Amino acid sequence: MQESADVVVIGFGAAGACAAIEAASGGADVLVLDRFAGGGATAASGGVVYAGGGTSVQREAGVTDTRAAMAAYLRLEVGDAVTPATLRAFVDGSAESVEWLKEQGVPFEGSLCPTKTSYPTNDHYLYYSGSERSRSADPAPRGHRAKGSGTSGKILYARLAESAVRAGARVLPQTRVTALTSADGRVTGVECRTLAEASPWARLKYRLLGKYAAKPGLYLPALRRALTKRAERIERRHGKTVTITARRGVVIAAGGFVANREMLREHAPAYRGCLPLGTSGDDGSGIRLGQSVGGAVGAMDRVSAWRFITPPSALLEGILVNERGERICDESRYGAAIGHELITRHGGKGWLLIDEQGVRAARAQARSQSLWFQYLQVRYLLKVSRVSGKSLAEAARKAGVDAQGLARTLAAYNAAETDALGKPADLVRPLTTGPFSLIDVSIRPSTGYPCPMLTLGGLRVDEITGEVLREDGGVIAGLYAAGRSAVGLCSESYVSGLSLADCVFSGRRAGQSLAVPMGDSLAHG
Repeated sequence: MQESADVVVIGFGAAGACAAIEAASGGADVLVLDRFAGGGATAASGGVVYAGGGTSVQREAGVTDTRAAMAAYLRLEVGDAVTPATLRAFVDGSAESVEWLKEQGVPFEGSLCPTKTSYPTNDHYLYYSGSERSRSADPAPRGHRAKGSGTSGKILYARLAESAVRAGARVLPQTRVTALTSADGRVTGVECRTLAEASPWARLKYRLLGKYAAKPGLYLPALRRALTKRAERIERRHGKTVTITARRGVVIAAGGFVANREMLREHAPAYRGCLPLGTSGDDGSGIRLGQSVGGAVGAMDRVSAWRFITPPSALLEGILVNERGERICDESRYGAAIGHELITRHGGKGWLLIDEQGVRAARAQARSQSLWFQYLQVRYLLKVSRVSGKSLAEAARKAGVDAQGLARTLAAYNAAETDALGKPADLVRPLTTGPFSLIDVSIRPSTGYPCPMLTLGGLRVDEITGEVLREDGGVIAGLYAAGRSAVGLCSESYVSGLSLADCVFSGRRAGQSLAVPMGDSLAHG
């Protein structure tokens, strides 16, 4: 059985859909392959796109933002993950990218969240999604959440998938790519196993396994692994081998490797105990496909692990300490920054010190500032993970934190006119009202307070075209990568929405490169 197309896209999440839209809109015959039914980690995400510089959504909310302010902040987060020219291109095209997403049918709304939070409620769709308020001279909310109830990644993905089909892309689900084909140093297509001709019963069973492996398997890794093994048996028993020729090129947009325990142990062993935020498709297979033909990888040790202490926002008035009672970081920083500090410098251990006034305020805010899953975590923090004492020393003894160190830290915090670690002034309040509480926010396996993580490394790419690079810096002709299969904007430091924004940016880049006339494409390669 043989198939062909101008462009073959591996993976149908945000990056794959954006690549398909641009390539198909540019006249290419596009075939998208997905191991399951599409969506991947995008559909399971919060649907937040990091954008700024004066987007229409920001203007609707009455927010003033500039490209210079956005670029200055992102330089701190992005580091050298991409070149300054690529960062400028991303920032300069950010407002246009939001309009492009709107054209594909993705809904946004300029309802500004009034509090700092890990994820806004269904009343708000624009918020401070990173550490802008503590790290930027001109902060602005840039987290653009697709409008939809609950976690709205499913809305964002659905609109992009529909747009790809409207543009003319063909989609072949339940198809697992097993190898790349090449000739004369150029990638020419793929080999895969597909259930396209399997019995309706086998296809239905496989679809259900994929669905439940994604959710609730997202929150129960052991269940996800068990369901994935059963899906693999169906692939072996009922799948048919197909060779697909790609006349212009192949785009790898198959996600990261957070579901691959072997690769995590090899590249990021410190993150054991975190909750893999991804689907069975995030098994590193796309990255390994690129490596099989000489593709270089980068940032494979970079993992974003999120330890959020909001909602409720009252908890930001507390101070985060280690077991010696020493302050860890500015508590208003984005959850990935807090997680990074805990894991890399404090053995994953941390406690949030609050006083009785803070406890009362947090309880009062819990329902109004939380979605259902956040509310469950708030209850866990305030009821299960919290110890209290009439004195600071008593609370420290119960938590296992050094009492003298904690007393010194609190005294310095209460006496300071401005926060030494940069926490915004409106979040700084002396903690004086006993009893005192210490909330254990340590990172370890826990059903009550998981620490989600995703991988940020992948194949290195040419930042103008999206072509995969070899170790010597040359490109692999005919092979492109996007999203979390590639090194991108968020591969150094993640803030909420930057991964999806990069999926859109890098996916469109690859699709546009493949939409050019055949002669120009070959000349560039």
